[in-house]
Amino acid sequence: MTTFVDRVELHIAAGNGGHGCASVHREKFKPLGGPDGGNGGRGGDVVLTVDQSVTTLLEYHHSPHRKATNGKPGEGGNRSGKDGQDLVLPVPDGTVVLDGRGSVLADLVGHGTTYVAAEGGRGGLGNAALASARRKAPGFALLGEPGRSGDIVLELKTVADVALVGYPSAGKSSLISVLSAAKPKIADYPFTTLVPNLGVVTAGSTVYTIADVPGLIPGASQGRGLGLEFLRHVERCSVLVHVLDTATLESDRDPVSDLDVIEDELRHYGGLDDRPRIVVLNKVDVPDGKDLADMIRPDLEERGYRVFEVSAVARTGLKELSFALAGIVAEARAARPKEEATRVVIRPKAVDDTGFTVTREADGLFRVRGDKPERWVRQTDFNNDEAVGYLADRLNRLGVEEELVKAGARAGDGVAIGPEDDAVVFDWEPTMMAGAEMLGRRGEDHRFEAPRPAAQRRKDRQAERDEATREYDDFEPF
Repeated sequence: MTTFVDRVELHIAAGNGGHGCASVHREKFKPLGGPDGGNGGRGGDVVLTVDQSVTTLLEYHHSPHRKATNGKPGEGGNRSGKDGQDLVLPVPDGTVVLDGRGSVLADLVGHGTTYVAAEGGRGGLGNAALASARRKAPGFALLGEPGRSGDIVLELKTVADVALVGYPSAGKSSLISVLSAAKPKIADYPFTTLVPNLGVVTAGSTVYTIADVPGLIPGASQGRGLGLEFLRHVERCSVLVHVLDTATLESDRDPVSDLDVIEDELRHYGGLDDRPRIVVLNKVDVPDGKDLADMIRPDLEERGYRVFEVSAVARTGLKELSFALAGIVAEARAARPKEEATRVVIRPKAVDDTGFTVTREADGLFRVRGDKPERWVRQTDFNNDEAVGYLADRLNRLGVEEELVKAGARAGDGVAIGPEDDAVVFDWEPTMMAGAEMLGRRGEDHRFEAPRPAAQRRKDRQAERDEATREYDDFEPF
């Protein structure tokens, strides 16, 4: 059964926004109470956050479909819908988020680092929020905006200071088990280690982490075996340690050729040329191993490598190796640029930035792209003529009609708002009539303008009194 997964494809969907409510207040002795429809709730986000207690992506391997909750619709009585709950997905430290094309979206390093992978949709406004001095009783509400959805790829790259690389059965697992408190599986057959193992080493005042990377073979950088999966875990390390087997039983192998093969694979993988190297000649407790180590050590030192002879079984040479690694790690940490507080940069939009574009395509169709027009279209109920008229007014105020005229559009030309796979297409008319204009100005209720009976009676009586007063003033006695 798989217990370690370092790459998964995740299908995520944020929550949809709740629809706004179109409602009219109804209460005894309060006629024409006006609109009281509440707003819809916001849909929940899908958020990735680094959690130190999580070490594998196994959970998402078994259940790759994740969805946040939707926002609740608004209700009458000015009651807004409840916001959807964010879906927080814990991931290991060092997780890289990629899109479907392989582009890096985020690199999550450090406990508590978060990334919003999918944003929830906005809630639609109710008719109470849409009411104005000119639109006293809107008979429509805005729909909730759909949440973002899509596929992302999560890749885990081990965060460690030191990486042990080498051929299978070179003794890397044995070495990390005696340098730290890690307890990896150790056996005398190749590829005993199939997943990276992490250990913490204390050398004096320096504490660093060391990773046991599974064995590499020729062709690993081209994907042979599980090479690419293994090489991914050495990218973040500050120092590479070549563990060479000086007591190998294979006649066609020797420590120097093993080193050349591994270096060739690291060079083809790329991005690791600036990392310092250390060579560890392991298994010198074997007589033949000690003789071979003495033979090849001068050659390795001539190449510029620092060479250490150790034995994980006899536990010899480990202290010198541990302190040497601690010194290199300390230098690498000191050379890193200091982390500065994130500066908040505010970039106001240009005055002439309309927020949308109008382009004419080869087939004569005019396409409108922009956050506002596309969001307004998604939130419009096209079964409601008044809502369609409201959309036309908003687009006109934004300047869409003016830009269409500048682009050469004429009455009857096709106009599409949105991307090719999800657009609303209509025949454009410069003065679009939606049918709701027959009721007067959009959203108006003429009942508010009609006089009430009691008020009318008072006005009639006052007019009679005024007329009687004028007749009395005009009367002349004999």
